[in-house]
Amino acid sequence: MTILAILALVGGVLCGSLHLHNVVLDFLTTHEDLILNCLMLSVGISIGLHKGIVQKIRQYHVKIFIIPIGTVIGSLLGGLILSFFTKYGLGENLAIASGLGWYSLSGVTLENLGNATLGSIAFLSNLMRELFSFISIPFYSCIALAGATSEDTTLPMMMKYTNEETVVLSVINGVLCSAVVPVLIPFFMGWGI
Repeated sequence: MTILAILALVGGVLCGSLHLHNVVLDFLTTHEDLILNCLMLSVGISIGLHKGIVQKIRQYHVKIFIIPIGTVIGSLLGGLILSFFTKYGLGENLAIASGLGWYSLSGVTLENLGNATLGSIAFLSNLMRELFSFISIPFYSCIALAGATSEDTTLPMMMKYTNEETVVLSVINGVLCSAVVPVLIPFFMGWGI
């Protein structure tokens, strides 16, 4: 599965670089929400087929927020530490770290906030985070490393290499992390520190 994911990424880069547009690519790019919703539906069906999973979620109660909170705090701590080693300020480093793996949104958001360089850094660092997740998931159920992508692009890997309980936690982590990314990036960019 990891090899297929890497090959798909390389194939996508080649298609983009060579400007190869066909019906399949046009469909995929214009219907990405539909594809994501179909993925979420299939995950929901898979989870629903396993008896007792809903009771397991209820047992977690408030503890279900531990992984997403830890993901956000850990990412921001990384941005804080890096602020001592880069030429960028604390707010800028925290804004980059606030991408939480969502490379497409973090890069564009930072570019739209007026800093194309930070947008490129955010794009690459969050893309690397996702790639490390793809490589690591078969060996560890690294929900926090996947961050916001744990509900979408890394979810098929979670489904293949982990159990239903981990998949549920992964989806919840991804949804909550995805919800805070658009709030955190502008917030920290506004610090100007």
